[in-house]
Amino acid sequence: MSATRLTEFSHGAGCACKLSPDDLGAIIGPLRDHPATSSPNLIVGLQTSDDAGVWELSSGETLVQTVDFFTPIVDDAYDWGRIAAANALSDVYAMGGTPITALQLVSWPRTGLPFELLGEVLRGGADIMASSGTTIVGGHSIDDPEPKYGFAVTGLVPRDGVITNAGARPGDHLILTKPLGMGVITTALKRGVCRPSLAAAAVATMTTLNADAVAPMQKVGVNAATDITGFGLLGHLREMALASEVGAIIEVNAVPVVDGVRQLVEAGVYAGGSERNLSSVRSFITGDEVDENTVRILADAQTSGGLLISVPADRSDELVHALVAAGTLAAAVIGEIMAGPAHITLR
Repeated sequence: MSATRLTEFSHGAGCACKLSPDDLGAIIGPLRDHPATSSPNLIVGLQTSDDAGVWELSSGETLVQTVDFFTPIVDDAYDWGRIAAANALSDVYAMGGTPITALQLVSWPRTGLPFELLGEVLRGGADIMASSGTTIVGGHSIDDPEPKYGFAVTGLVPRDGVITNAGARPGDHLILTKPLGMGVITTALKRGVCRPSLAAAAVATMTTLNADAVAPMQKVGVNAATDITGFGLLGHLREMALASEVGAIIEVNAVPVVDGVRQLVEAGVYAGGSERNLSSVRSFITGDEVDENTVRILADAQTSGGLLISVPADRSDELVHALVAAGTLAAAVIGEIMAGPAHITLR
């Protein structure tokens, strides 16, 4: 079991195996006007490309629901399970919610990989769910030549505390709570060119829950938030800008990046999913003075990345201090929101 490299069974690493923003836009676009995607009880749905759906029950309670699964991103089965669980929970935290239940999604080859490894994947997922206070209530499995794992998660969020990606306002500061570089590092791991210390740093980052950011966001009061996953920082910021009808400026030197990532990018290590991100967002960004490798890092597909938070400027310091005190990995002001049209300026 220890000699098995799970990433050899994966065509793409983690959230880098997602369909591109352009592909999804073309597919989902027609559904936004379908009767099945609207209801008086639906607070957040497909219309804003948000992290999760939000539904108001007749009791007045508010549900937040999401689903996320992906192919192996690391070779250790237990760590893959932990990362997949943390990633699935992140959408609930981005909406300001608290997860309560989860359903497991499992694809596994009946031949080629031992079921003992699958047991380790599930154990990793269960340990993270337990640490978050989330109860696994069931799931579904299929026989699949390419292994995949994840969760559908349901949570609760106060009706007046729902945080979406559509509320960013000109003058807001943008704060990021985890460093970038997960896609680059896991691509290096898949290619067999990643230093063990760098791989360990990535696993530690991806298994850290975004739960610590929820209470500070709710206490301080923020205008918008989203988690940074498969579309990279630029892709998810673009979704926020479009949903909020604003522009944004990113101070590229302020963006936290794991040490060693730039050197890997310079050596040509870059995920195919990140290439699709870059192609999708290229026409949306300006800033000719920013070097290409920096732009590539900003478009890097993250798995279980941090939260990108848009907060009024006069509350920015308070939120940074609260995030640091709560134990988030980073609490960096990386830019600000500007008046529209929707675009991103790098400087």
